[in-house]
Amino acid sequence: MNGLRNQKAEFREMISCISPQQFARNDILICPPATLLTSFAGVADGTGMKVGGEDCHPNRSGAHTGDISAEMLADAGASYCIVGHSERRADYQETDELVKTKAIAAIRAGLIAIVCVGETLTQRQSGQAIATVGQQIRGSLPDGANADNCVIAYEPVWAIGTGETATLDDITEVHGAIRSLLFELGGDDLAQTRILYGGSVKPGNAKQIFGLLDVDGGLIGGASLKADDFCAIVAAG
Repeated sequence: MNGLRNQKAEFREMISCISPQQFARNDILICPPATLLTSFAGVADGTGMKVGGEDCHPNRSGAHTGDISAEMLADAGASYCIVGHSERRADYQETDELVKTKAIAAIRAGLIAIVCVGETLTQRQSGQAIATVGQQIRGSLPDGANADNCVIAYEPVWAIGTGETATLDDITEVHGAIRSLLFELGGDDLAQTRILYGGSVKPGNAKQIFGLLDVDGGLIGGASLKADDFCAIVAAG
């Protein structure tokens, strides 16, 4: 819940500091609040930058005041949609089943679903991190998910917005477990799905994190609000 119209200039600066080679090598996108999506999509058009939605409703339309469908996001210019972010799971008690229906809706609308999973501090300290993440993936990934229509984002809940970051060994362990589970669930096709790390990625740690096995990129939070930080993270990839 960050971003006003006057921050369009910051978005333009982000685009200008990313080289054509970086856009060609990586998929780079910003998921702004819905109030800015159409405007940002217009700025990004033709540049290589993509935009996405932060959430969607499972239905195409209907009497759901205040909600936004995946079709509306696509119509506004989105090509991705985040579903199941830890804050949605915590603040609105979103279940794996609900997250799955939102992922289905995103794919139905032609968007790529970014399916978020991750454990709380209590779950990690009790040795349940891998089991928790595995359960969320099993419950949140829709039938027919593949590397073309889904991305997995692992976000240790205790490391979001706290300045804390999981150790490199922690990240490697969880991402490896996710990759193995994807292979178990869908063979090579599903195992090729990109796995992003999303836990206080910053310019100072991005290169190390992105260099880890089975880390295919980042889901960037606070550092995506500043062009200098975001561009430095992109350069690290």
